[in-house]
Amino acid sequence: MTSHAEAETGERNFQAERNVLRKQRNWEKIVAAKKSKRKQEKERRKIKHIEGTEQQHSKRVLKAIRKERLLEAKHAGPRLCIDLSVSDHMTKKEISKLAAQIRRLYGANKRAAKPFWLCVTGLLAHSSIQEECLRMNDGFSNYLMDTTQEHYFDLFPLEQIVYLTPDSEHALEEIDPQKIYILGGLVDESIQKKLTLQKAYEQGLQTARLPIQEYMIKDGNIKNFHSEILAINQVFDVLATYYKTGNWPEALKAGVPARKGFVLQKQQYTEDKKMSS
Repeated sequence: MTSHAEAETGERNFQAERNVLRKQRNWEKIVAAKKSKRKQEKERRKIKHIEGTEQQHSKRVLKAIRKERLLEAKHAGPRLCIDLSVSDHMTKKEISKLAAQIRRLYGANKRAAKPFWLCVTGLLAHSSIQEECLRMNDGFSNYLMDTTQEHYFDLFPLEQIVYLTPDSEHALEEIDPQKIYILGGLVDESIQKKLTLQKAYEQGLQTARLPIQEYMIKDGNIKNFHSEILAINQVFDVLATYYKTGNWPEALKAGVPARKGFVLQKQQYTEDKKMSS
């Protein structure tokens, strides 16, 4: 009897020790897992910090490169001037749209590999367009461009000015860094015909239009709508692409929206593409 009881006691003690050991191993696993998790989290934070530092450094470098390109354009050209002296023809809604277009144009120019130097003229203090630009565009007062209340014809030699208007008889053929290209800051939903052309003629200026007629054809659409009137940021997209590539079809494709009712002459586009390659 005694030996049987001792055997049972020994078995219970053995099971108890195994349970203790099992619990101890489980606890050690939990502790080790927590340590590993903390270590991994620490490594992730470290990597994230490094990546953030590198990204921040890259942004600084990119900003410096863009600034250098813009300042080079300021000295060497070409120059693009947004004429806001016609903004008094617009409604409040149109002025808001123009402020948004100026923001898009500036952003596209800042990112361009070959930017223009921008100048905004006729920007009167406390005018509706100035207040809207300041309201809608963060950092507008710090944009890397010239802004002035003066008119462009008081700032530049008249023989160097080319007023870009869709009503001109002359298609723009090249972008000359020595020229100053003027864009009428006008969002005209009522389409006041030939307003910018008349303004340019009154001042005896050269005029030009984008060569839409030379490289594009009217596309059949349900509304039978065709318009060569583009927003100023769309005109800029065409100019910037051409200045970079030297290819008008490619430039027009980049800037003229399909809703304007024009498509490229495919054969002409293919031929010009080969020539520029």
